[in-house]
Amino acid sequence: CTVWYSGYLEGLDEPFCTNRNRKFPELMKLGKDITLQGLIVGLLSMKKGEVARFVFMPDYAYGQRGCLPLIPQNATVMFTVELLDFLDTEESDAFFELTAEQQDTFPLQKVLRVADTEREFGNYLFRGQHFSLAKDRYKNAISILGRNPSSDAEQCQINAAKLLVLLNLSITYLKLECPDKALAYGEKALEIDQRNVKALFRCGQACLCMTEYTKAWDFLTRAQRIQPFNHSINDELKKLARYYKDYLTKEKEMCCRMFTHLQTN
Repeated sequence: CTVWYSGYLEGLDEPFCTNRNRKFPELMKLGKDITLQGLIVGLLSMKKGEVARFVFMPDYAYGQRGCLPLIPQNATVMFTVELLDFLDTEESDAFFELTAEQQDTFPLQKVLRVADTEREFGNYLFRGQHFSLAKDRYKNAISILGRNPSSDAEQCQINAAKLLVLLNLSITYLKLECPDKALAYGEKALEIDQRNVKALFRCGQACLCMTEYTKAWDFLTRAQRIQPFNHSINDELKKLARYYKDYLTKEKEMCCRMFTHLQTN
């Protein structure tokens, strides 16, 4: 979960601990990063976006010993908490503790839920601009979805889940300035849905980054034919036209210089 929190001792206005002095709160895991029993119980009772104030008796806080010199013995403490976001990773955590053989016997619906949790985790990291960490989560999701289906219906479900992750990997690699990998994942998405506009757009962006202007034009115009009034696609085509014009101008200038050099020699 991500939370804003501040902890106060009785009678004091200044918190003894807080993360309000940070620009963004870190993602924290209950029981690992957040170990105070009262906070764990309190957070599990909250909804996303909720603000709460908790008073914890010593048994739910720092116990009889306290945490000297900051927290005295048998201290009752108060925490103000704002729950910004959370992910339920219990099923996902349990899945990754299984052996590969045990994972293969996991019911498909549970596998899809685990993959979706990994994708959501990646989305959270992507929104925080932690692109490399997001990429790792997306790859976890893809690896989970690599199982062999037992029917066409299962294959459709797996493909639908895969498509979302492949699109996310494509844009993540664009952010990581690896357009070749962005293109590869975009093309894998097109193998599932050849008319997927996002996949065509990502492939076009990747080719433009690699100055493969003909391929970029092909992908982007295919996307435009499906969504002719999509502003992002049209803007990218305009950018492509500018880049290609500049490229031709530079090529022409270089040829002229070479021709002049040959004449003088």
